[in-house]
Amino acid sequence: MENNINKKDADVVTLVGKACAEVQGFEEMYRRLERRMNTQRRSESTKKNYARHLAQISLHYQCLPTILADDQIEDYLEGLILKGAPSDSYFKHTVYGLRYLFRLEGLNDKRIQLPSIKHDKKLPIVLGRDEVKAMIKEAVYLKHKLLVGLLYGCGLRCGEVRTIRLRDIDLSRGMLLVRKTKGNYDRYVPLGTLLIRGINQHIESTGATDYLFTGTDFESQYSQRGVQWVIKSLCQKAGIRKEVTTHTLRHTYATHLLEDGLDIVSIKNLLGHANIETTMIYLHIAKTEIKQPFCPLDLLYKVS
Repeated sequence: MENNINKKDADVVTLVGKACAEVQGFEEMYRRLERRMNTQRRSESTKKNYARHLAQISLHYQCLPTILADDQIEDYLEGLILKGAPSDSYFKHTVYGLRYLFRLEGLNDKRIQLPSIKHDKKLPIVLGRDEVKAMIKEAVYLKHKLLVGLLYGCGLRCGEVRTIRLRDIDLSRGMLLVRKTKGNYDRYVPLGTLLIRGINQHIESTGATDYLFTGTDFESQYSQRGVQWVIKSLCQKAGIRKEVTTHTLRHTYATHLLEDGLDIVSIKNLLGHANIETTMIYLHIAKTEIKQPFCPLDLLYKVS
């Protein structure tokens, strides 16, 4: 069953509340951090991640991270590595949270040199066209078919597909307005005939009036966990053995567009990337026809 607040969110609230109650000065520091992140329009996930890790280190030492000695922070980070942090992102967000806090408190020249984070250069996993069709075929409910169709057909992030509102769907023009999410700016993506048909059927059958997708109580938004469960279960039914997440369908969207001849700049805009360098990774994945080197002078005079 989908919950309005998932377990991870509840854990963050509990940790922050505990740190506010037990660590002197944490509540005031957290309010400053929260205010700055709001004015900088940081995403909710970033705010929760930073708050969680700052609360944990504060509770560990029972004092603010800003007054810790170099070796205390070093010991804490080493402990995460030696104990085996739950994931690479867990360690990464601890470091990023500390960096953000030090800048906020005017400690850019903080005594400790926080470790640099090496970015993962692994290529993203991409589904084949038959695999996408198999996922849609295995979906029993129209809601689930439409969910996969939008993730793949529009290249949406999980948070974007969960929060689609009817007012942002322009069926007459066949366009979907994806409102400010990551990067803080809007973008339009084309829907296509099949998605328009599916959206119309979904609205007619559910009587949706605000959000396209809702939770099980028909009032809350479709939860992140719910979307992830749908993708995972459909992959299992379709016999797909790749490590597939909701973001895999976004990677697949970009790769297939590139293979079908769309230029990289247009794909960048459809994905909502701030920098073209982020989009360029798909050039290493897409199976595109490679032309042999040639002399442009011959083409200029049409010499064969």
